[in-house]
Amino acid sequence: QVQLVESGGGLVQPGGSLRLACAASGIIDSRYTMGWYRRAPGKQRELAATIFSGGSTNYADSVKGRFTISRDSAKNTVYLQMNSLKPEDTAVYYCNARFALVTYWGQGTQVTVSS
Repeated sequence: QVQLVESGGGLVQPGGSLRLACAASGIIDSRYTMGWYRRAPGKQRELAATIFSGGSTNYADSVKGRFTISRDSAKNTVYLQMNSLKPEDTAVYYCNARFALVTYWGQGTQVTVSS
């Protein structure tokens, strides 16, 4: 059974940090491109960060310099380190795995940035 399970969300003050984790199971392996998407209230889902099978990364302009995506192949887990968080980072964050024509999604984890 293929599963993506996110964890690490929560409430944090502006300027704070959080680290999200996405544990993959089933057939998902290092060949998959992994991404973190987010959906803010009243907005469309957007791609925040991507890590490709070769290890290269890509970030949305809105998070560049503040977020870092990484993967631990031994644990089959992808992380999103989020620093200098802003209220506009408040969203449900979703883990995504894709390979060829196959895409999997996690259930999402809420991140709220508020004082």
